[in-house]
Amino acid sequence: MLDIVLLGLNHKTAPVELRECIAFSSNDAATALEKLKDISVIKEAMIFSTCNRVEILLATDNKIGAVASVKGFLADFNQIAEDLFANNLYVFEGDGAVRHLFRVSSSLDSMIVGEPQILGQIKEAYQQAVDSKATDIVLNRLLPRAFSVAKKIRNETGIGDRAVSISYAAIELGRKIFDTLEGKKVLLIGAGEMAEIAVEHLVRHKVGRIFVANRTFEHGVALARKFKGNAIRFEEIADHLKEIDVIISSTGAPNFVITKAQVKDVMPKRRNRPLFFIDIAVPRDIDPEINQLSNTYVYDIDDLKGIIEENLEDRKKEAVKAERIVDEAVINFRKWHEGLDITPTLLALRNKIDSIADQEVQKTLRSLGHLSEKEAEAIRRMIKALTKKILHDPTLYLKQHALDENKSLVLDITRELFKLDEPD
Repeated sequence: MLDIVLLGLNHKTAPVELRECIAFSSNDAATALEKLKDISVIKEAMIFSTCNRVEILLATDNKIGAVASVKGFLADFNQIAEDLFANNLYVFEGDGAVRHLFRVSSSLDSMIVGEPQILGQIKEAYQQAVDSKATDIVLNRLLPRAFSVAKKIRNETGIGDRAVSISYAAIELGRKIFDTLEGKKVLLIGAGEMAEIAVEHLVRHKVGRIFVANRTFEHGVALARKFKGNAIRFEEIADHLKEIDVIISSTGAPNFVITKAQVKDVMPKRRNRPLFFIDIAVPRDIDPEINQLSNTYVYDIDDLKGIIEENLEDRKKEAVKAERIVDEAVINFRKWHEGLDITPTLLALRNKIDSIADQEVQKTLRSLGHLSEKEAEAIRRMIKALTKKILHDPTLYLKQHALDENKSLVLDITRELFKLDEPD
């Protein structure tokens, strides 16, 4: 039976400068897999590399040799001295390696617990390993199982339900206020990175027209073009308040960009339709007293951070349920993996019985030359059903004892009893 080993480093064990030195691009990973396949003690391999982690998953018949080989490989391939990263590596074996893979796939080991991107990245890494013919029976069973565990956790826990980024928290608030953001008009004031990311989220929620106001009009035009929107001048912001539904502001202005008086004046023209402000600027762009007006909602960066902290706490609670699912899955996979020990004996037993039956059928059919092909096929089917029933109890017995302490004795007796190690 091949052992499962995982080596790697991540955002918890190594600074970004070191992770960058060890990381693999997609092309690098394909080349690296070919080199790993040439190492005799490595029977199966997969490389998983993102900005936050670099991990190599192996099936090997020599754990010590494989770990040493991979460390040397990482040093040679990346042209970096082994002692510069060796202390940052973690090494998991057996259940530990399986558990780690399941936790990573389920985003339990991510910088932000519950983030959804990690599963897709692992699927891509696995597909690359399959395409490179670097996987076989062990990893081809382990990785789909990891995907299944991640899906189960996503479906049965709330680990990914609540927003944990500033921009996404803002969008979730907007959805609660408007029920749907589809078709809503958005004004982006300034060109801050978080505000831009928030607009990208809004676009995915199919908002309507997007307006961009920036102190430097040319920059506003460039940003508006990115979102297929319209640029307006800073002086036009007040005039557009009557048609806008969502305002995201992130300027470096020393004073409020939008005041309570401006909004109070425009609300009757809006027929009191809700107006939602996301103020991501420090100092603030939006007068907080606007919240005193009916149907106006102002959230600044502290409000959003508070929501995120609450959501992170909720995710941690859900992660406890997820860990239980992982533990159960590790136990189930171990049973399958340990059962691989009996597979060669089961195959040998089945092949021997099938071979004996086939020989006897051929003899019988030759002695009964008058039989039609239909009658001969009926005899073959009968013998096939007979051998299947004969093998049922020995197969069940071996599987039941696959995890016993006396497994080796059971296998030895079976092989001796049926003379499986003697030449035909």
